Amino acid sequence: MTTDPKRDYWLSKLFFDLQTNAAAEEFRMDRERVLDRYPLKPEVRLAVVREDVATLARLVNPYLLRFYFFAIGKSEEWFLERIRKTAPDVRDEVARG
Repeated sequence: MTTDPKRDYWLSKLFFDLQTNAAAEEFRMDRERVLDRYPLKPEVRLAVVREDVATLARLVNPYLLRFYFFAIGKSEEWFLERIRKTAPDVRDEVARG
């Protein structure tokens, strides 16, 4: 099994873990406490805090990216507006899911 060197394991793990309702609710209530459980690189953590779709899109699977933003309460319109502003290669990958 090979891993994509562009993907960030801990960011992907965070987004994967937030697929449960309880974890997503906890994250919405106390983002910093949840983030402290994951050894994210400072620039990755900052991208999460800033809800930087373009940066995060380059680091995780498109499915996890999309689900993450819905799990934290962002609308489909909010997500799509921001993903459209990213580089074409990132947009295409997210669209392919």
